[in-house]
Amino acid sequence: MRVLVTGGTGVVGPEVVRRLLRRGHGVRLLSRHASDDRKAFEGDIEAFDGNIGDAASVRGAAEGCDAIVHLAAVVSERPPEVTFERVNVEGTRNIVAEAERARVLRFVYVSSLGADRGASGYHRSKKQGEEIARTFSREWIILRPGNVYGPGDEQISLLLKMARTLPVVPLVGKGDDPFQPIWCGDCGEAIAAAAERADLAGCELELAGAEVTTMSQVLDRFEAMTDRHPTRLPLPAWIESMGAKLAAKFGIEAPVNADQITMVTEGNVIPEGRENALDVLGVQATRLDEALGKLGDSLPERLPSEGVGPMHRKIYRAEIRGGRLDAEGLIALLRDEFPSLAPRETVVVGAEPEGPKRIAPGATLTMALPLRGHVQVRVEEVAPRAITLATLEGHPLAGAVRFLAEPAGDGAVCFEVQTWHRASTLADLLVMETLGGAIQTYTWTSLVETVVERSGGRAEKGVEVTRDDPDEREGNDFERWLEELILRRVRRDDAPAPAMAAG
Repeated sequence: MRVLVTGGTGVVGPEVVRRLLRRGHGVRLLSRHASDDRKAFEGDIEAFDGNIGDAASVRGAAEGCDAIVHLAAVVSERPPEVTFERVNVEGTRNIVAEAERARVLRFVYVSSLGADRGASGYHRSKKQGEEIARTFSREWIILRPGNVYGPGDEQISLLLKMARTLPVVPLVGKGDDPFQPIWCGDCGEAIAAAAERADLAGCELELAGAEVTTMSQVLDRFEAMTDRHPTRLPLPAWIESMGAKLAAKFGIEAPVNADQITMVTEGNVIPEGRENALDVLGVQATRLDEALGKLGDSLPERLPSEGVGPMHRKIYRAEIRGGRLDAEGLIALLRDEFPSLAPRETVVVGAEPEGPKRIAPGATLTMALPLRGHVQVRVEEVAPRAITLATLEGHPLAGAVRFLAEPAGDGAVCFEVQTWHRASTLADLLVMETLGGAIQTYTWTSLVETVVERSGGRAEKGVEVTRDDPDEREGNDFERWLEELILRRVRRDDAPAPAMAAG
């Protein structure tokens, strides 16, 4: 079966695509930048660049497809181009029209839990989308997932980042509004399964996790996970909503918008007497504690292109003579003993109760930084003479740290740390230009000095620190290289395990 997936990005989209591919289906991805988005996947996947809000640009997208999974939607508006009416309503109308033209057999519309009764603008638009989906002349299925959480979502992931980095965490009301979150992997599996089910034609199915919880209870779990205990600041919903509206009016990016706050207060729970369709679709719900643990190690990378201000590059270099370790030995030392090499005055590696303490491909390392709380980096590359770490969401920097070792002639070995970064936010830009820059220099200078000491050698010139900011072309080349490195790591992590040979 070939399946057209609209909006295969964000929190749910990649999970749906991966699970369709694992089930042996071909996927055609429809999004504005599908040619780039498809690079994150391996297998039988095609790209179709198009904007669902423009009927002409999606014509032909469903040609030769057996089913459509319509995920593309927006949860917040950026008028005049991005509105609920244009994307969630007219976009759905355009995709249904394309499905009719191409004579697609099955149309799976992904709505939202509460769309049939919610008052928020988002829920009203999804309800209109449901009405349009029901006009499809062949098989249609409506799925209503609850609050989907996973790497980069705008509620639970955001709460985790605040718990890790802020002294005070605001909560809507007392944080006691009930909701029933569903892990992105479970949601993706359910949607992929629904795309195969002819027996569900004409059904409206609600999907949610197995547990009803509150934001306050989720924060309890995050405090136990991180061993950090920020002060909780209850705010009436109307105050948070007013603040979000003012921020939008002045072009300030707020963590949530007024519509999302309305959705929180409406509740996001499967009503009593209705079935959780995970059972119908054969999906075992992931326990909340288990999924939150996964979330803790899976926040997305914060790439340099997502930062603010100019790109900076600093190099901390030592030429080591008389040591017992060659280039490969220095990198092995760093790989195996990184926590003991970093200065504890500025960096505590493995700051959370659980998590890897060793540098390994794909591992997420949590660190405690002064004035910042807990931040994370992910190991993107472990080579014989190089290690590359990328910063994750919540880190004050958007970029990467590289550790390199090379023979320098006459038995010497050159060891260096390179930092390539922009500040993550305007506030971080101010900090990095003052105290943050000094802390960064002390941290990496101290690490290089410790590596020299542990090598048994000496660096006659000490640690040489240079700031060598790249020009625009070199900066762009590095960004592309890092993005490709991350994509290769993601594709490798997603690859199915090799089959075991028969004994």
